Amino acid sequence: MNDKDTKLKAFGRLLDIMDELREKCPWDREQTFESLRNLTIEETYELTDAILDKDYEEMKGEIGDIMLHLVFYAKIAQEKGLFDIADSITFCCEKLIRRHPHIYGDVDVADSEEVKKNWEQLKKKEGKKSVLSGVPKSLPALVKAYRMQDKTAQVGFEWENIDQVWEKVQEEVGELHETIRDAESQARKEEEFGDVLFSLVNYARFAGIDPETALAKTNMKFKSRFEYIEENAQKPLESMTLVEMDALWDEAKGK
Repeated sequence: MNDKDTKLKAFGRLLDIMDELREKCPWDREQTFESLRNLTIEETYELTDAILDKDYEEMKGEIGDIMLHLVFYAKIAQEKGLFDIADSITFCCEKLIRRHPHIYGDVDVADSEEVKKNWEQLKKKEGKKSVLSGVPKSLPALVKAYRMQDKTAQVGFEWENIDQVWEKVQEEVGELHETIRDAESQARKEEEFGDVLFSLVNYARFAGIDPETALAKTNMKFKSRFEYIEENAQKPLESMTLVEMDALWDEAKGK
């Protein structure tokens, strides 16, 4: 059996198990699109944790869990007479072929940036009313800012160079400082703080940094170092001075 046959057999087995669970398991029978939604979000974050941890064994399992959810949604849709898994996969395949004319047609592209620009133009031709229409409403704000900036850049709404972006960051930081110094309203402070974050995301994008990944790694680093303080403290943290805790923090950095 070749590699493709093995993959098809494994996918077919998953479909068979899903059919059986939906028929015989009380919990699986009760599930709906809505009840699965939050579970799918949780599974997605578990996959991203495994990616950041470079835990490839965990990644393998989490990919399978997400695959199960996709098959589950398609199974419920099939029961409702809406579509089935074959319809979803066929739709995806046809879209990929349509949006890759440089592979399946006679279009020439110079690099990946040109591919992205063509992708956005093709989406507009398919009836998308806005360049931003494909950005999910419920995306985490940091990811959403990055995706919106990246998409609008494909149609030319973009700074010319990274120095201009840095100037914008400094401008926004100054406005935030003035707003807080002058004790303006909470809404105004939130607005200015949001502007700072948005401009920093744009700067990260120009520098080739994924801001969500960068912040996630910093969170992991902070967690690891603070847990070191907790594990090595000679007395309750509440009784320690900041200087004492900072010394343990430096030890954690050294390790």
